[in-house]
Amino acid sequence: MEDEGRGLRARRNAVAWDLARVLAHAAARPGAAVSRTLADADGSVLGTPLVSPGAVPPVDRSAMDGYAVSGAGPWKVIGHVRACAEDSVTLADGQATGIVTGAAVPDGATSVVRSEDAVVTGDRLQGRSEPGRHIRRAGEECRPGDQLLPAGVVVDPAVLGLAATVGLNRLTVIPQPTVAALVTGDELVHRGPSTPGRVRDAIGPMLPGLITRAGAQSAPVRHLPDSREDLIRALRETEAELILVSGSSAAGPADHLRPALNSLGAEFVVDGVACRPGHPQALARLADGRLVLGLPGNPFAALVAFLTLGVATISRMRGLRLPELTHIAVPGGIACHPTSTRLVPVRLTPHGAVPIGHGGSAMLRGPAAADALAVVAPGPAEAIAARLLPMDPGARQWVG
Repeated sequence: MEDEGRGLRARRNAVAWDLARVLAHAAARPGAAVSRTLADADGSVLGTPLVSPGAVPPVDRSAMDGYAVSGAGPWKVIGHVRACAEDSVTLADGQATGIVTGAAVPDGATSVVRSEDAVVTGDRLQGRSEPGRHIRRAGEECRPGDQLLPAGVVVDPAVLGLAATVGLNRLTVIPQPTVAALVTGDELVHRGPSTPGRVRDAIGPMLPGLITRAGAQSAPVRHLPDSREDLIRALRETEAELILVSGSSAAGPADHLRPALNSLGAEFVVDGVACRPGHPQALARLADGRLVLGLPGNPFAALVAFLTLGVATISRMRGLRLPELTHIAVPGGIACHPTSTRLVPVRLTPHGAVPIGHGGSAMLRGPAAADALAVVAPGPAEAIAARLLPMDPGARQWVG
């Protein structure tokens, strides 16, 4: 009866799916901005705007291999400019010099004739030329003091390349948070198939990839027995900004997460979410500020919980806004649940989203084959439109 009562209270405390995401995002705190070398900044988030300290390019440069020329042709070729040449060259009207892409354009040059357009006979050059053609002017990409990117942009390879282009060696960033995972269950096995009395762990292999794709650093997954004391000890010892606990978030006799959190004086931010699957999920804050996310023990339900509360929490820890979801048509319709949001595996087609089945809370066949999850609002009938929740938490959002 005690377990049944806990389950009933959890259902009464369940919050709407959209509100749960908002609460999880608001509960987290962005990390402090730090200075990182470019080699160590990938995947973090800009903590301050990226401002160019100088002009790019700093001087006029050739945009092509060919010949820098002065005036109208034909021209007399007087030499060749090396890419790394630092000595200045001046061209008089009617003169030309060989040049490579990226080399500084000589003083007096009016354009660059591409190699494929050039006809050279002895020291005489002929070819098509237009004033300013194939010359990258100084400051063409940016000038000193230009803001290139605002704070809050994820540092990816292109951002690193841009920082290097303008001459920076370090960036001020919000580092990736560390997320640890505790997988509980006496019945779990970690090799081979399930048996009548044992179940193959499917959640443990999922979590590291989900964590890293959401933009966090994953600590090694730790497996625990169904023991309240072991869980309390692990929660005390785990050094991570966010701790995921799977298999203990429901109200059964082996579900120890809520009693363990209560014994540690944790404050519940979310205690149950009105969604199917994944309603037993929970988010709590420990006294020292660390957050604990309770994942259901069924694999698809655990995946939904991570995409619901985990992604929202990690986004805020990285200094990012709550990811917005786009809308899509569902031509064949999806049955609504009367009181809970449904998360349904779908494929995306030119005509809209198509459910692919195998979406039970214990199933991963549907999610593994899906392009996204359709977020279907509660209602009395069928939905002919839904929002899209990416299966990959690091994917760019679709444009609906």
